[in-house]
Amino acid sequence: MDIIKSIEHEQMKNKIPELKVGNTVKVHVRIKEGNKERIQVFEGIIIKVQGGGVNQTFTVRKISYGVGVEKTFLVHSPLVEKVELVRVGKARRAKLYYLRDRVGKAAKTKEKIGARIEDKEIVLKEDVEEISEEASTPVESAPEEQSAITTENVVEQEVVDTVKEEPVEDKKEN
Repeated sequence: MDIIKSIEHEQMKNKIPELKVGNTVKVHVRIKEGNKERIQVFEGIIIKVQGGGVNQTFTVRKISYGVGVEKTFLVHSPLVEKVELVRVGKARRAKLYYLRDRVGKAAKTKEKIGARIEDKEIVLKEDVEEISEEASTPVESAPEEQSAITTENVVEQEVVDTVKEEPVEDKKEN
């Protein structure tokens, strides 16, 4: 069982957004079409949040051209880029299935008056690697400075090379 938990722990994101039922959110989803990849935004009301750990999902509902559309997203999916909070809704239930029967303005939740729109994130895993790097930086600071000096020389040589290539491009155009 420890092997399964360790694999699941690797697949989980470090920070996840705080998802509450009734909130209106914009979900940025990565979509692959052939060789191209783009990000599509799906904006709607969260009608349910279920599961836990790697299998935690949330369902977002919107009305598109008069037709209700629901999409279920995995919270820890690499295809979900980010989740933005648009509006804080007031919900007294865990699942808002009754919104499916409603049309127009009735299909919205009431907004919490005075609620701040803050993208709160829940930290699941702390970056242990960053802490260890900070502790070792004072010891390794001298070699880093030397490597930066050699890098500057390489950059100067590249600039000279690009200047030589420009006249060649002009000759091809003529």
